[in-house]
Amino acid sequence: MASKQHSEGTGLVDAIDALLPQTQCTKCGYAGCRPYAEAIVRGQAGIDQCPPGGTHGIVKLATLLQRPVQPLNPRFGVEQPRAAALIREDLCIGCMLCIQACPVDAIVGAPKQMHTVLLAVCTGCELCVPPCPVDCIDIIPLHDLALRGADALTSESTIPVANHAQLWRQRYDSHQRRMTSERKRRNSQQTGKGKKPVVEEHDLARKRAVIQAALERARARRAQ
Repeated sequence: MASKQHSEGTGLVDAIDALLPQTQCTKCGYAGCRPYAEAIVRGQAGIDQCPPGGTHGIVKLATLLQRPVQPLNPRFGVEQPRAAALIREDLCIGCMLCIQACPVDAIVGAPKQMHTVLLAVCTGCELCVPPCPVDCIDIIPLHDLALRGADALTSESTIPVANHAQLWRQRYDSHQRRMTSERKRRNSQQTGKGKKPVVEEHDLARKRAVIQAALERARARRAQ
């Protein structure tokens, strides 16, 4: 009986997750779209907490769960047109913090090298903005990006609307697997070499020094 209930619960989570936009923005208050879906099934979250899904998403969830339609809860944000991140490349210091924050690996670059956003797959989640130490990332509506000449990458026809969520879910799952693999590799290396926390602290101090030096260079460029 318990197994059947678990199976039914998992099936409902899958159904709810399939209706969510898969931007993985965490604006709903949960770590991603699937944790939000699980919280809805547990009765810990409402269907009105997803700004990217907006009114259309709430209607779909209400229909699935046979609940009344309700407006988006403003505590979690407001409905906005689809947008993407844009890096002001002249200010980028190559710290890679935005790359680590992106849930769908839509930012590419190397340490101390200029980074760029793959506009066609960016979800506009805004998670890359807070960690940027030089404030060089803007979130811009696709329409405005197209006016700037980026229409080849940002046109809604580039990726069919029905496939956006599927693409983002696949990239998010791939990102999660990669991050898990990297954590296991680092842990294995530290265990094998018998490293102590003081070594990790030394690495952190070195990274902070590199970022601080890059910040000073960025400030000097701005002053000029």
